[in-house]
Amino acid sequence: MGRMYSCVFEEVAVTAVQDLFEINASADAVVVLHSVIVTQSSDAGDSADEQLSCLFHLGSTSGSAGSTITPAPLSIGDAVFSGTCEVNNTSQSSEGTKLHAEAFNIRGGLYYRPTPEERITLTPSDRLIIELQTAPADSLTMSGTAIIEEIGG
Repeated sequence: MGRMYSCVFEEVAVTAVQDLFEINASADAVVVLHSVIVTQSSDAGDSADEQLSCLFHLGSTSGSAGSTITPAPLSIGDAVFSGTCEVNNTSQSSEGTKLHAEAFNIRGGLYYRPTPEERITLTPSDRLIIELQTAPADSLTMSGTAIIEEIGG
């Protein structure tokens, strides 16, 4: 088992389609996606209910207009993640190989927790994008967490 990290964004006003997460493996490491959780805290009523779609895909270019974050090691004292992670890129990456697609209700959130056999594994220098494909009807205050494992690096 490799080193485990948490990639987090919190309470971001989301008004447009965007790359919620861009996870980039370093040139000498494999990265495994263990889970993704995306929730919102601003629209709780039935009248605000809506479905949003997400696409997980490989990207060939990096997005921009978001934030670069430092994945936090889940075991305190572990080495720093050797790749990079960006969140909330409103200038999106180019779409590559599609790996997973689903829609989620904003009141329930997106909970992606695949079985070990279904986990997405990035080879060195791969880029995984978790894209919000549908713009919300109004601004949503969203938070998200991606749990990743780095092997090598």
